[in-house]
Amino acid sequence: MPVYLWEGTTRKGEPRKGETEAPDESAVRIQLRRQRIKPESIKKKPKDLFENIPFLQPKVKENDVVIFARLFATMINAGLPIIQCLDLLGEEEQNPTFAKIIKAIKEDIEGGSSLSDALKKYPDVFDNLFVNLVAAGEAGGILDVILNRLSAYMEKAMELKRKVKGAMTYPMTVLVVAFAVVILLLYKVVPVFENMFSSMGSALPGPTQFLVDMSAFVQNNILYILGTIVLLVFAFKRYYKTESGRLHIDRIVLKLPVFGILLKKVAVAKFSRTLSTMMSSGVPILDGLEIVSKTAGNKIVENVLMETRKSISEGNTIAEPLSKSGIFPSMVVSMISVGENTGALDAMLEKIADFYDSEVDVAVNAMTAMLEPMMMVFLGGVVGGMIIALYLPIFSMAGAVG
Repeated sequence: MPVYLWEGTTRKGEPRKGETEAPDESAVRIQLRRQRIKPESIKKKPKDLFENIPFLQPKVKENDVVIFARLFATMINAGLPIIQCLDLLGEEEQNPTFAKIIKAIKEDIEGGSSLSDALKKYPDVFDNLFVNLVAAGEAGGILDVILNRLSAYMEKAMELKRKVKGAMTYPMTVLVVAFAVVILLLYKVVPVFENMFSSMGSALPGPTQFLVDMSAFVQNNILYILGTIVLLVFAFKRYYKTESGRLHIDRIVLKLPVFGILLKKVAVAKFSRTLSTMMSSGVPILDGLEIVSKTAGNKIVENVLMETRKSISEGNTIAEPLSKSGIFPSMVVSMISVGENTGALDAMLEKIADFYDSEVDVAVNAMTAMLEPMMMVFLGGVVGGMIIALYLPIFSMAGAVG
């Protein structure tokens, strides 16, 4: 069915525009009249040459889903039917990929499917957490409340992820710049000095000779070096996708001196926030723990949470297996135990999540403050050492002349 772009005004004179899928222009006019919009211009949307090539289409971002959930909740709370909500959201959505998904969800619901079942068909956009909470909202008749909770949860999760990425950006940038500078010096600068040194006819100092030999190796094997780097990255990704590889690497990451501590705090904050959101929405704790474990992002944490789920199913408390994990601090375990005993586990988990969000802030700031001088010393040491090695023969020659 063709898609039509339209512009019009409401009864109050407010401008509106969007796109509607319809068999012809008259059908678009009928739909707009139902929405009490006076059409001013309707034209067929030109076809996208790349619309059937998936990897060339824009991806649906987390922020798109957050805005979708918040607007959806507002419309439902205002009393609009789900079909009309999805119709409006699909027309207003700027991301064409997401707009198609929303329209497909609307069609599935019109065909008799539930909202959660329709969302389940798009796991890359709506994860298990989203789908299960929506199912709980449908069952309890509180879909607008659930969608608001989801959007608030996703915003906090995005903020947490942004903090961790921000903490890693600086050291990774410095390492990449240092590597690029070293390769540039060895490939372009050192050969110029080598030609000058060869005319001296004297033996070069040890550091200079080592640098010259390294330059010759890089020039003769630059393609092999780049190929090896690409191969190592590919091999690492393949190994990390295996069960044992992910387990081994995630265990090492958690034991790193500074970054490991930060990741543990992130894991505690994410676990607490996610499980609190699910429990307060009416999802059973066993189902909640299974979903939380799959979204943990670390295989060690995932295994701990699955062990916790198994322990609860056998009649034990949630605090017992968490205390043995070595990931969850004793304070967190104690607070969870109090929450279990008082019947307010979801509220206690929310408090833990808020506390550890601030702890992640402190850890990120501390790590950044420590890494900045270290990275500067590292970069200065590598580049400065190479420059000094290049000028050693000149200093020696000047001393001999003196």
